[in-house]
Amino acid sequence: MGTAKRERQKANRQARLEAAVEAQQKAKTRRRYLGFVLIAVVFLGGAFLINRLSGGGDDAATEEATEAGDASTSTTAAKAGFAYSVGECPTAGAERTTTFKVAPKQCIDPSKSYTAVFDTSAGSITVALDTARAPGTVNNFVALAGWRYYENSLLFRTDPSIGIIQGGGRTNKDTPGYTIPDEGSGYTYSPGQLVMARTAAPNSAGAQFFFTVDDKASALNGQGTYVPFGTVTSGLDVLQRILASHVAEAGNPLGGAPDPAVVVRGVTITEG
Repeated sequence: MGTAKRERQKANRQARLEAAVEAQQKAKTRRRYLGFVLIAVVFLGGAFLINRLSGGGDDAATEEATEAGDASTSTTAAKAGFAYSVGECPTAGAERTTTFKVAPKQCIDPSKSYTAVFDTSAGSITVALDTARAPGTVNNFVALAGWRYYENSLLFRTDPSIGIIQGGGRTNKDTPGYTIPDEGSGYTYSPGQLVMARTAAPNSAGAQFFFTVDDKASALNGQGTYVPFGTVTSGLDVLQRILASHVAEAGNPLGGAPDPAVVVRGVTITEG
């Protein structure tokens, strides 16, 4: 009898153990599923880029995605009242810096003109920066370029479905450690713009940017939250070749990347 009882107790303990293990496995599976859903929502709703709008869909297409906006909103910019921070401005010959505690203070003179030249492995791209419409965003970009933040970064993303090329880091995860305020909304997009990338959250831009390369960029008009802060004056053909070299990456909702990889050796700012 004792032996039979012990066997039953042993069997019951084993059954309880197996039930506990099964419950843990189910809970782990649920957590994985919920985690995947959350990541998908964040990715599609925002992640340091642009929403991927292809075939009339509404999938994420940038490092930072955004929610749908009103395409009828007129283009505006907060020329007055941009909240500059207190970070130091770069000086000539400044040591390369890629991580900051705060955004820069005002380093540019918005009454002057500024030109950015991107020295890339695919060719040179020249951009006239728009201090009239987006002085705060231009100030941030000029400061980062002066700190040599963009040296040896990549134009790491291409997405022909919305006609854009994204850069500003080695991947869409790179950040300078701070964000800057948005400047206006209701923007529209056309070939040859330099635009700030951001997430779905307001005031979430940092260092990443994208170029609009062709008319498909107008798919982003319904959002209008990405701040254009420059116009390509030379090198649109370089951007077109880069976009044409796009290789799709399976399972990547952000599109893919150029092949061969395009390195940004540096960005030089000229004040006029």
